[in-house]
Amino acid sequence: MSEEKEGEYRSNLNAVIQAANKLLILGGTAIDAVELAVMMLEDCPLFNAGKGSVFTAQGGHEMDASIMDGTTLEAGAVSLIKSIKNPVQLARKVMEKSGHVFLAGEGAEKFAFEQGFEKMNDEYFYTDFRYEQLKSAQRSNAVVLDHTDLNEKKFGTVGAVALDIHGRLAAATSTGGMTNKQFGRVGDTPMIGSGTYADDRTVAVSCTGSGEYFIRANVAFQIHSMMLYGQSDIVQAASNVVQNELTKIGGDGGIIAIDRNGRIHFEFNTPGMYRASQSNGEEIYVGIYK
Repeated sequence: MSEEKEGEYRSNLNAVIQAANKLLILGGTAIDAVELAVMMLEDCPLFNAGKGSVFTAQGGHEMDASIMDGTTLEAGAVSLIKSIKNPVQLARKVMEKSGHVFLAGEGAEKFAFEQGFEKMNDEYFYTDFRYEQLKSAQRSNAVVLDHTDLNEKKFGTVGAVALDIHGRLAAATSTGGMTNKQFGRVGDTPMIGSGTYADDRTVAVSCTGSGEYFIRANVAFQIHSMMLYGQSDIVQAASNVVQNELTKIGGDGGIIAIDRNGRIHFEFNTPGMYRASQSNGEEIYVGIYK
């Protein structure tokens, strides 16, 4: 990655943290903070979500997102979204207005339009960089995650976790999936417990990586369960799940998490993971590599 490109990533991550933390300092809720953070990342073409979503094998876009409130354990999720600018916003609307947890495809989009969401055309989601990724993957007959090239692993699924001043936790995740994926493929991102989980008793978790393996390992919920029932702390639980349970079945990726006491932790088994954080009174941290 060039220094210029790395600077763009760092600048955007910094801006997201500033905005979400300002909301929390002013008394905003954790659920509002994670929604805001993920929406900002969806609007940035650098990341594999929303505007920057990768292409399917058919040359289209199919986006997934989820959000969870750790206080009520309410959750919302959407998958196979093709024309909504901010899927995480739709996931929250599913949580609050639909009477359901998970809506997919045409039904999810019909619900979105009934709720007043604007329909975006295909051109909005087109970027030259993502199109070149698709062509490269097709030439190699590969289905790949959000790699700058076919050998680089820094996953681009976006997510956010937060703890507010009232002690409430929340998590949200959004993705465009895998470059050159079969249409109709759904990964871990919209699956509560696999890609996203929050419970005020323990932790809020958002995941990124090889979704099929995160589903099989039920990564986010496993971390919560180890903390709730096994007396593990956030570092022990995350390390055990990501470095042991996930790795032993062949899964690559990582998680961002914050526990009920405000302890922030990043865990990944790859060379890098885009990440940023800030606690009250501390400087913003931004990282890309190990």
